[in-house]
Amino acid sequence: MSVALTKSPPPASTRQDKLRVMVVDDSVVIRGMISRWIDAEPDMEVSASLRTGLDAVNQLDRVKPDVAVLDIEMPELDGISALPQLLAKKRDLVIIMASTLTRRNAEISFKALSLGASDYIPKPESTREATAAETFHHDLIQKIRHLGARARRRTSPAPSPPVAPAPERARGVSVPVQPAAVPVAHLPLARRPFGVLAPRVLLIGSSTGGPQALMTLVADIGPVIDRFPVLITQHMPPTFTTILAEHLARASRRPAHEAVDGEIVKPGRIYLAPGGRHMRVVRHGAETAIALDDGPPVNFCKPAVDPLFNSAIDVWQGSIMSVILTGMGSDGMRGGKEIVAAGGSVIAQDEATSVVWGMPGAAANAGICAAVLPLNQIAPKLVRLFSGDRS
Repeated sequence: MSVALTKSPPPASTRQDKLRVMVVDDSVVIRGMISRWIDAEPDMEVSASLRTGLDAVNQLDRVKPDVAVLDIEMPELDGISALPQLLAKKRDLVIIMASTLTRRNAEISFKALSLGASDYIPKPESTREATAAETFHHDLIQKIRHLGARARRRTSPAPSPPVAPAPERARGVSVPVQPAAVPVAHLPLARRPFGVLAPRVLLIGSSTGGPQALMTLVADIGPVIDRFPVLITQHMPPTFTTILAEHLARASRRPAHEAVDGEIVKPGRIYLAPGGRHMRVVRHGAETAIALDDGPPVNFCKPAVDPLFNSAIDVWQGSIMSVILTGMGSDGMRGGKEIVAAGGSVIAQDEATSVVWGMPGAAANAGICAAVLPLNQIAPKLVRLFSGDRS
């Protein structure tokens, strides 16, 4: 989970293109607080503030939101019951589930993701806890902004490409497009060769959209897990990482658990950074051990990907394969640069299959990736690479 307290500047907006947000929570205090935060942003507005999931379903057509912040526990119709009804009426609605940090709510949040929710966010136990409230404030606004903007891009018609004049096309003459007319996101991305050293570990970093991506990935890399250790940092709070580890174990059919400080890293296992603590690796004699710490956030995140990536170089040098999956921000890019400098390799998830192309996009645009692939092509590629194919 991100814990940044600084705000990235919102895009310029007019009233017509503001993101419309529906706030659904049975607590009048929470509804009022979230509504004030949203209305204070220049690029978003509250389209409705509602008490129950039933209100949300009944008023959806009238209020026409782009994003819904949906509480889990509500009278009449709770969030998990309202979710499929809302998506049935508006398939492109971005739904962010909000819940307190209990095991039950974490399990419900994971179920919501499988039913079509875009993301989740943990609510503070008390709005009187200033730090917790500020973190909730920042993370919620960023999720609304990034997920809402992506949903709009997906539903907006693509601009028509420039068309050459008919006489030129008839003669088969190619008319080059001026560089200024080419969107930056579509410029060719630099690639580098995969490292020449055989990888001895797989490191994965992910954030928004990561749980679903991770489940898909680990289900298809059994041959890699069986022979090599897999270490994962997912931006996620405590309790949620406990549930995620259980889901990863079921999806991979291999042992997966929250990493424990001091434990020896072994092939055949998946180690997940526990929520609220950075995970690093250190030498322990001839072996490798997990080192957890309660240091300050890195890249505004805790756990963060860069500490894992950077520490792995001291242990495995250039024999590292790293993957950066969907997520906001740029965590993993700096650590990925160091891995590449040491002789290792980075694979990034592509923009089309990422929920948010922040982290993988930062790595791709930095020119450190050997491959930028759709999610369903990453596992087969990893299996080949760990079997000796360096192409």
